[in-house]
Amino acid sequence: MSIPLSNPSFGRRGFLKSSVKLATGTALAATAPRFLSAAERTRSIGANSRIRIAQIGCGGRGRGAHLTNGILPHLEATKFEVVAIADPWKIARERTNEVIKKAFGREARAFASYRDVLVLDDVDAVMIASPDHHHTTHLEAAARAGKHIYVEKPLATEMDKLVRAYDAAKAAEARGSIIQVGTQLRSLPGIVGARSVIQSGLLGKLTRVDETRNAEKPYWYSRLPRELREADVDWKEFLGERKMRPFDARQFSAWYGYYEFCQGPVPQWGAHFLDMMHYITGCGFPESCVCLGGVTYWKDENNFTTPDNVMGTWMYPGGMMVTSSNNFGNGAGNSRKFYGDKGTLAVDNWHAPTYSAEGGPKRDGKIRGKVEVTPIERPDHFLNWLQCMRTGEKPHAPIDAGYQHAVAVLMAVTSYDTGKKTLYDHAKRKISTV
Repeated sequence: MSIPLSNPSFGRRGFLKSSVKLATGTALAATAPRFLSAAERTRSIGANSRIRIAQIGCGGRGRGAHLTNGILPHLEATKFEVVAIADPWKIARERTNEVIKKAFGREARAFASYRDVLVLDDVDAVMIASPDHHHTTHLEAAARAGKHIYVEKPLATEMDKLVRAYDAAKAAEARGSIIQVGTQLRSLPGIVGARSVIQSGLLGKLTRVDETRNAEKPYWYSRLPRELREADVDWKEFLGERKMRPFDARQFSAWYGYYEFCQGPVPQWGAHFLDMMHYITGCGFPESCVCLGGVTYWKDENNFTTPDNVMGTWMYPGGMMVTSSNNFGNGAGNSRKFYGDKGTLAVDNWHAPTYSAEGGPKRDGKIRGKVEVTPIERPDHFLNWLQCMRTGEKPHAPIDAGYQHAVAVLMAVTSYDTGKKTLYDHAKRKISTV
C-alpha cells in the first residue's frame, strides 16, 4: 500500500505516522483521493484566482532562473503567488525568501524537504530546480500529488527512474496537470523560426547535426564552498538515495563536479542541444550512441569526477548523425550546425540563427548568400507554462519531449560508463549495450 501524497488533509506528520504503521502491518485502509479532471483543474484555478506556486530547489537556478528571471516578470499578467519553498540549505531558503518578500511583501513557508511542500493543500504547482540526481524523484512525487509541474533538465540520471517518473507524469497529465520541462530553447523565436526552415525542406535531407560547446574552465569550479556550515545543511535530504557518507562541503556546493550527482556536460548542456535538435528536426528517438571522455585536464585537490572532456555521438533514423562535444581545456571552437544536402543551418547564436547553401551537394539556387532566420514569436517558456495552467493547453516542452531528450542523454551516459555502444528499444523502453 502506498501513501497518497495528494491527500490535502494528510500532512507530513500523518505521512510519517502512517509509514510506521505500514511497517508494523497495522495501518488502516485509507480512502483513495479523487484527482481533478483536466476541466476541473482549469476551473479550480480560474481566470481571476491566483496560481499558488512552490519552489523546490532554491540555488542559483531556482532563485534566479525560475523566480527572478522566470515567473516574476509575469506577475501582473498572470496572477500567481509563491507560497512555499524547499531546499536542504538554510541559507538558500533565506536568500530565496528575500526575493519572495520583495515581490509579495511577505515570505513563503520554508522547508528543508520537498515532502513538506507536496502535502500542502494550498499549492497548485511546483517548480523543480533540485540537483540532477533528484529530478525523477521530485517529478514522480509531484505528479502523484496532482500538482502542475515545471521540472529542470536533465530529466533523469537512471533509466528505471525515468520510466517510473514518466509514467506518473503521463497519468497526472491525463488528469489535467500541466508539465513543462525546462528545455527553454524551443520557446525562443529564433529557434521556432529555424524549425520552420528545416521543416520546409529548404535545406534538403539532414545528414549531420553537430554541437561543440567549450569553455576554459568547468562551470562547477564557481560552486566551490565559501561560507558553508554543516549545521545549516540537511545533508541526508541532499543525498537522497545516494549512499550516506560524512558531510562534505565540496560535494554539497559543487555537486556539478561529482559524477554520482551530475553526469557532466552532455546531460547538462547537451540536454538543451538535443531537445532543440529534436524540436527542429522532428527526428524521433536515437537508435544508437557512443560516448567517450574523462577527467583529462582539471586534476587537483578537489578530486572532481565529472568529465571535463567528452563527446557523445548518436545515430538517428534515416542515417542522421548527431554529436555533442565539450572541452573544458580550451574555450575555442564553439559551433552549432545542421548540415543538409542543400545547405547549412547555423545556430551559433540561439537568438539569431542563419542559413546558407554552403556545402550542399544538391544546392539548387533557392538560397542566396547568408540568410537570417525569420523569428516566429511565441510566449517565453515560463509564461507559456503559466498560461497553460489557465487554458489547459499543452506547453511548449511537454513530458514526452523531456522523456525523449532523457533517453538520448542516458544512452550517452551508459556508453560512457561501460565503454560500449548503446542501443535503444522504444517499444520495451530499454537501453542495451553491444
